[in-house]
Amino acid sequence: MSDLILEARGLVKEFGGFAAVRGVDLSIRRGTIHALIGPNGAGKTTVFNLLTKFLAPTRGAIVFEGRDITSLKPADIANLGIVRSFQISAVFPHLTALENVRVALQRRLGISYQFWRSRHVLDVLHEGAMEKLASVGLADFADQPAVLLSYGRKRALEIATTLALDPTLMLLDEPTQGMGAEDVGRVTDLIKEVSAGRTILMVEHNLGVVSRLADTITVLNRGRILAEGPYETVSHDPQVMEAYMGISAEESDG
Repeated sequence: MSDLILEARGLVKEFGGFAAVRGVDLSIRRGTIHALIGPNGAGKTTVFNLLTKFLAPTRGAIVFEGRDITSLKPADIANLGIVRSFQISAVFPHLTALENVRVALQRRLGISYQFWRSRHVLDVLHEGAMEKLASVGLADFADQPAVLLSYGRKRALEIATTLALDPTLMLLDEPTQGMGAEDVGRVTDLIKEVSAGRTILMVEHNLGVVSRLADTITVLNRGRILAEGPYETVSHDPQVMEAYMGISAEESDG
Protein backbone atom coordinates (compact mmCIF):
# COMPACT_ATOMS: atom_id res chain seq x y z
CA MET A 1 0.00 0.00 0.00
CA SER A 2 1.37 3.40 -1.00
CA ASP A 3 2.27 5.91 1.69
CA LEU A 4 0.35 8.53 -0.31
CA ILE A 5 -3.43 8.52 -0.08
CA LEU A 6 -4.24 11.60 -2.20
CA GLU A 7 -2.26 13.43 -4.86
CA ALA A 8 -2.93 16.55 -6.90
CA ARG A 9 -0.83 16.82 -10.05
CA GLY A 10 -0.53 20.17 -11.81
CA LEU A 11 -3.96 21.42 -10.73
CA VAL A 12 -5.12 24.53 -12.59
CA LYS A 13 -8.46 26.27 -12.19
CA GLU A 14 -9.38 29.21 -14.38
CA PHE A 15 -12.48 31.37 -14.14
CA GLY A 16 -12.74 33.24 -17.41
CA GLY A 17 -9.32 34.83 -17.82
CA PHE A 18 -8.41 34.56 -14.12
CA ALA A 19 -6.32 31.65 -12.82
CA ALA A 20 -7.33 31.00 -9.19
CA VAL A 21 -5.11 27.90 -8.93
CA ARG A 22 -1.87 27.68 -10.90
CA GLY A 23 -0.14 24.33 -11.19
CA VAL A 24 -0.58 22.99 -7.65
CA ASP A 25 1.10 19.68 -6.78
CA LEU A 26 -0.01 18.20 -3.47
CA SER A 27 0.77 14.91 -1.74
CA ILE A 28 -1.21 13.80 1.32
CA ARG A 29 0.47 11.08 3.37
CA ARG A 30 -1.61 8.33 4.90
CA GLY A 31 -2.29 8.64 8.63
CA THR A 32 -1.33 12.33 8.90
CA ILE A 33 -3.02 15.69 9.38
CA HIS A 34 -2.25 17.99 6.45
CA ALA A 35 -3.26 21.66 6.58
CA LEU A 36 -3.79 24.15 3.76
CA ILE A 37 -3.26 27.74 4.85
CA GLY A 38 -2.78 31.10 3.17
CA PRO A 39 -4.02 34.69 3.10
CA ASN A 40 -7.44 35.61 1.79
CA GLY A 41 -7.61 34.96 -1.94
CA ALA A 42 -4.69 32.51 -1.83
CA GLY A 43 -6.71 29.78 -3.54
CA LYS A 44 -6.96 27.34 -0.65
CA THR A 45 -10.75 27.02 -0.76
CA THR A 46 -10.62 26.58 -4.53
CA VAL A 47 -8.04 23.80 -4.14
CA PHE A 48 -10.26 22.20 -1.49
CA ASN A 49 -13.26 22.39 -3.83
CA LEU A 50 -11.21 20.83 -6.63
CA LEU A 51 -10.06 17.95 -4.44
CA THR A 52 -13.62 17.24 -3.29
CA LYS A 53 -14.97 17.62 -6.85
CA PHE A 54 -17.26 20.56 -6.14
CA LEU A 55 -15.26 22.20 -8.91
CA ALA A 56 -13.78 20.60 -12.02
CA PRO A 57 -10.13 21.45 -12.72
CA THR A 58 -9.26 23.26 -15.93
CA ARG A 59 -6.14 21.10 -16.12
CA GLY A 60 -4.38 18.57 -13.95
CA ALA A 61 -5.22 15.30 -12.22
CA ILE A 62 -6.39 14.09 -8.80
CA VAL A 63 -5.40 10.61 -7.67
CA PHE A 64 -6.88 8.81 -4.64
CA GLU A 65 -5.51 5.46 -3.49
CA GLY A 66 -3.75 5.12 -6.85
CA ARG A 67 -6.95 5.77 -8.84
CA ASP A 68 -7.52 8.79 -11.06
CA ILE A 69 -10.68 10.44 -9.72
CA THR A 70 -10.45 13.65 -11.74
CA SER A 71 -13.67 12.99 -13.67
CA LEU A 72 -15.73 11.67 -10.76
CA LYS A 73 -18.62 13.53 -9.11
CA PRO A 74 -18.79 14.47 -5.39
CA ALA A 75 -21.18 11.59 -4.61
CA ASP A 76 -18.81 9.14 -6.30
CA ILE A 77 -15.80 10.17 -4.26
CA ALA A 78 -17.88 10.15 -1.06
CA ASN A 79 -18.62 6.51 -1.81
CA LEU A 80 -14.87 5.92 -2.12
CA GLY A 81 -14.38 7.22 1.43
CA ILE A 82 -13.56 10.91 0.93
CA VAL A 83 -15.90 12.77 3.28
CA ARG A 84 -16.00 16.55 3.65
CA SER A 85 -17.31 18.91 6.29
CA PHE A 86 -18.13 22.53 5.54
CA GLN A 87 -17.41 25.98 6.98
CA ILE A 88 -21.03 26.24 8.12
CA SER A 89 -22.25 23.48 10.40
CA ALA A 90 -24.20 21.04 8.23
CA VAL A 91 -26.51 19.11 10.56
CA PHE A 92 -30.28 18.63 10.57
CA PRO A 93 -31.31 21.30 13.10
CA HIS A 94 -34.60 19.77 14.24
CA LEU A 95 -33.31 16.22 14.63
CA THR A 96 -31.65 15.22 17.87
CA ALA A 97 -27.92 14.68 18.02
CA LEU A 98 -28.56 10.93 18.11
CA GLU A 99 -30.87 11.06 15.09
CA ASN A 100 -28.32 13.08 13.10
CA VAL A 101 -25.64 10.45 13.61
CA ARG A 102 -28.09 7.61 12.98
CA VAL A 103 -28.98 9.12 9.59
CA ALA A 104 -25.28 9.04 8.67
CA LEU A 105 -25.01 5.42 9.82
CA GLN A 106 -28.06 4.47 7.74
CA ARG A 107 -26.50 6.07 4.68
CA ARG A 108 -23.29 4.10 5.15
CA LEU A 109 -25.25 0.86 5.53
CA GLY A 110 -27.33 1.60 2.43
CA ILE A 111 -30.68 1.83 4.24
CA SER A 112 -31.15 5.61 4.19
CA TYR A 113 -34.67 5.44 2.77
CA GLN A 114 -35.86 2.29 4.50
CA PHE A 115 -37.75 3.79 7.41
CA TRP A 116 -39.50 0.64 8.60
CA ARG A 117 -36.77 -1.55 10.00
CA SER A 118 -36.73 -4.32 12.59
CA ARG A 119 -36.12 -3.43 16.25
CA HIS A 120 -32.83 -5.32 16.07
CA VAL A 121 -31.49 -3.17 13.22
CA LEU A 122 -32.53 0.05 14.95
CA ASP A 123 -30.89 -1.07 18.19
CA VAL A 124 -27.63 -1.69 16.35
CA LEU A 125 -27.81 1.77 14.80
CA HIS A 126 -28.62 3.28 18.18
CA GLU A 127 -25.58 1.68 19.79
CA GLY A 128 -23.32 2.78 16.95
CA ALA A 129 -24.66 6.32 17.07
CA MET A 130 -24.13 6.55 20.81
CA GLU A 131 -20.54 5.34 20.38
CA LYS A 132 -19.87 8.12 17.85
CA LEU A 133 -21.48 10.72 20.11
CA ALA A 134 -19.40 9.55 23.05
CA SER A 135 -16.25 9.79 20.95
CA VAL A 136 -16.85 13.54 20.48
CA GLY A 137 -18.08 14.23 24.01
CA LEU A 138 -21.77 14.50 23.15
CA ALA A 139 -23.22 11.42 24.85
CA ASP A 140 -25.07 13.60 27.37
CA PHE A 141 -26.63 15.60 24.53
CA ALA A 142 -27.97 12.63 22.54
CA ASP A 143 -31.64 13.61 22.92
CA GLN A 144 -31.13 17.34 22.42
CA PRO A 145 -32.21 18.86 19.10
CA ALA A 146 -29.19 20.05 17.14
CA VAL A 147 -30.64 23.57 16.91
CA LEU A 148 -30.25 23.94 20.69
CA LEU A 149 -26.58 22.92 20.77
CA SER A 150 -23.87 25.55 21.10
CA TYR A 151 -21.91 26.33 17.95
CA GLY A 152 -18.89 24.35 19.12
CA ARG A 153 -21.04 21.33 19.95
CA LYS A 154 -22.73 21.55 16.54
CA ARG A 155 -19.29 21.29 14.95
CA ALA A 156 -18.53 18.33 17.21
CA LEU A 157 -21.80 16.74 16.06
CA GLU A 158 -20.79 17.31 12.46
CA ILE A 159 -17.51 15.51 13.13
CA ALA A 160 -19.49 12.66 14.71
CA THR A 161 -21.69 12.35 11.61
CA THR A 162 -18.56 12.43 9.44
CA LEU A 163 -17.03 9.63 11.52
CA ALA A 164 -20.27 7.66 11.15
CA LEU A 165 -19.62 7.55 7.40
CA ASP A 166 -16.33 5.77 8.17
CA PRO A 167 -14.13 8.03 6.00
CA THR A 168 -10.82 6.91 4.60
CA LEU A 169 -9.93 10.59 4.15
CA MET A 170 -11.63 13.26 6.24
CA LEU A 171 -11.64 16.82 4.86
CA LEU A 172 -12.35 19.64 7.28
CA ASP A 173 -13.13 23.11 5.94
CA GLU A 174 -12.31 25.83 8.53
CA PRO A 175 -13.39 23.63 11.49
CA THR A 176 -12.88 26.39 14.09
CA GLN A 177 -14.23 29.35 12.12
CA GLY A 178 -16.38 31.71 14.18
CA MET A 179 -15.63 30.04 17.51
CA GLY A 180 -14.65 31.53 20.84
CA ALA A 181 -11.43 30.43 22.52
CA GLU A 182 -13.10 27.73 24.63
CA ASP A 183 -14.80 26.07 21.66
CA VAL A 184 -11.62 26.36 19.56
CA GLY A 185 -9.72 24.45 22.23
CA ARG A 186 -12.44 21.82 22.54
CA VAL A 187 -12.71 21.20 18.79
CA THR A 188 -8.91 21.19 18.36
CA ASP A 189 -8.62 18.52 21.07
CA LEU A 190 -11.43 16.58 19.40
CA ILE A 191 -9.77 16.62 15.98
CA LYS A 192 -6.55 15.40 17.57
CA GLU A 193 -8.40 12.54 19.26
CA VAL A 194 -10.31 11.37 16.19
CA SER A 195 -7.23 11.64 13.95
CA ALA A 196 -5.73 8.47 15.44
CA GLY A 197 -5.44 6.01 12.58
CA ARG A 198 -7.06 8.43 10.13
CA THR A 199 -5.96 10.85 7.43
CA ILE A 200 -7.20 14.43 7.65
CA LEU A 201 -6.85 17.30 5.20
CA MET A 202 -7.98 20.63 6.58
CA VAL A 203 -8.26 24.26 5.53
CA GLU A 204 -7.72 26.35 8.65
CA HIS A 205 -7.07 30.04 9.32
CA ASN A 206 -6.11 29.75 12.99
CA LEU A 207 -2.33 29.29 13.16
CA GLY A 208 -2.54 28.17 16.78
CA VAL A 209 -4.78 25.29 15.72
CA VAL A 210 -2.51 24.46 12.79
CA SER A 211 0.60 24.45 14.96
CA ARG A 212 -1.02 21.97 17.36
CA LEU A 213 -2.52 19.62 14.80
CA ALA A 214 -0.75 19.58 11.45
CA ASP A 215 2.05 17.19 10.55
CA THR A 216 2.51 18.96 7.22
CA ILE A 217 1.44 22.45 6.17
CA THR A 218 1.07 23.68 2.61
CA VAL A 219 1.04 27.46 2.27
CA LEU A 220 -0.73 28.88 -0.78
CA ASN A 221 -0.47 32.38 -2.17
CA ARG A 222 -2.05 33.67 -5.37
CA GLY A 223 -2.92 30.17 -6.47
CA ARG A 224 0.57 28.71 -6.08
CA ILE A 225 2.35 26.76 -3.37
CA LEU A 226 4.59 29.15 -1.49
CA ALA A 227 6.06 26.73 1.06
CA GLU A 228 5.49 23.29 2.52
CA GLY A 229 6.69 21.41 5.57
CA PRO A 230 6.17 21.22 9.35
CA TYR A 231 4.98 24.28 11.24
CA GLU A 232 8.41 25.22 12.57
CA THR A 233 9.75 25.36 9.02
CA VAL A 234 6.96 27.23 7.26
CA SER A 235 6.29 29.68 10.11
CA HIS A 236 9.87 31.00 9.80
CA ASP A 237 9.92 31.13 6.00
CA PRO A 238 10.43 34.80 4.99
CA GLN A 239 8.04 34.51 2.04
CA VAL A 240 5.35 33.04 4.26
CA MET A 241 5.83 35.75 6.87
CA GLU A 242 5.43 38.41 4.21
CA ALA A 243 2.51 36.88 2.31
CA TYR A 244 0.54 35.33 5.16
CA MET A 245 1.42 37.44 8.18
CA GLY A 246 2.25 40.72 6.48
CA ILE A 247 5.80 40.79 7.84
CA SER A 248 8.66 41.48 5.44
CA ALA A 249 12.01 39.71 5.67
CA GLU A 250 13.61 43.00 6.70
CA GLU A 251 11.11 43.48 9.55
CA SER A 252 11.61 39.92 10.79
CA ASP A 253 15.36 40.52 10.94
CA GLY A 254 14.84 43.70 12.88
